[in-house]
Amino acid sequence: MMSVVEEDPHDVVFVGGGLANGLLAYRLSQLRPDLRLLVLEAGDSLGGNHTWSFHDGDLTPEQHVWLAPFVVYRWPAYSVRFPQLTRTLSTGYQSVTSERFAAVMASQLGDRLRCGADVVAFDARSVTLGNGERIRAACVIDGRGPTDSPHLTLGFQKFLGQEIALVAPHGLVHPIIMDATIPQADGYHFVYVLPLGPSTLLVEDTYYADGPAFEPDRLRQSIAAYVAAHGWEVEAILREEDGVLPIALGGDIERFWIAKAGIASVGLAAALFHPTTGYSLPDAVRLAERVAGLDDLSAPAVFAATRLHSVRTWKGRRYFRMLNRLLFLAGAPALRYRILQHFYRLPDGLVERFYADRLRPLDRLRILTGKPPVPITSALRVLAFPSRSRKAVSDA
Repeated sequence: MMSVVEEDPHDVVFVGGGLANGLLAYRLSQLRPDLRLLVLEAGDSLGGNHTWSFHDGDLTPEQHVWLAPFVVYRWPAYSVRFPQLTRTLSTGYQSVTSERFAAVMASQLGDRLRCGADVVAFDARSVTLGNGERIRAACVIDGRGPTDSPHLTLGFQKFLGQEIALVAPHGLVHPIIMDATIPQADGYHFVYVLPLGPSTLLVEDTYYADGPAFEPDRLRQSIAAYVAAHGWEVEAILREEDGVLPIALGGDIERFWIAKAGIASVGLAAALFHPTTGYSLPDAVRLAERVAGLDDLSAPAVFAATRLHSVRTWKGRRYFRMLNRLLFLAGAPALRYRILQHFYRLPDGLVERFYADRLRPLDRLRILTGKPPVPITSALRVLAFPSRSRKAVSDA
């Protein structure tokens, strides 16, 4: 058995090489190249097998500049499709691939990345690997993704995507980020399509559901039916990706952070994601900038900063969680698409501010005005008595 090794302390050790930890490590290495950083990833490469997307308006011009090396695809617009609405929005849309993410990180950090790292335990100042090696640091940051918490009430957005090479050009010029013209059954169901090349598509089948159980074969069948319905002939399926993203309904964020026991956390591990869409890249960028700007990178200081940022962000998004309760709880499952259909009738600027989490007071009123997309009695019950609508939904 290998003896315990006390390595020289690092300034920051990142547990998990996903998006949030990666962007933070990247930004720190840019702004403070003297720091002794180490990223520990259990898998064979950083970033796993994912595609992360965002809207142009989600980031500031300065954030776009430093994120630019990660971006593979850019489009000037995107569209949505519903049974009673088809629309193109003039907001730009961009995507980052895990392959590009891993390449940029390797170029920037080099031997400060370690893949295949079997982390068996860690605290705010040290990490223990499966071979007995112990790595000490001034600060350890947890970026391993979402974990079950009794303090958050969540719905789930489940998806499976296939990158598909077609026999002939598909003809799409920009993404379809929601196509809800497909059959609706047990919850809001849509297909997401990115045109990656003239004859290549990423097609994701996505649905919002109450539980995290995942049925990949069902989603594959849905993708095949969608592709066939559009007359696209498949030459090859190049790869698959899947995921289960949290959708926030309520919770006690203060108690969520007490359970962290002083360990700084980022990304989904810090409950940082758009409550309604599950998009996580904009939050990862914002937190990376916040932490990279700290003078003190000790474990207590970074824990305090990540906790404060997460708590303030969560509390500022109460309105989004209310909308989510309407989506999950106020309508019949097969008719939940009407809520999103109603939303996408609103002006481009309002939709852009919704995704960017920059809603104005008048925006909040406009989203809720007009013909109700769900029965008014159900909506009032959910809004007035959220704790009775689903097992102990609270919001703090």
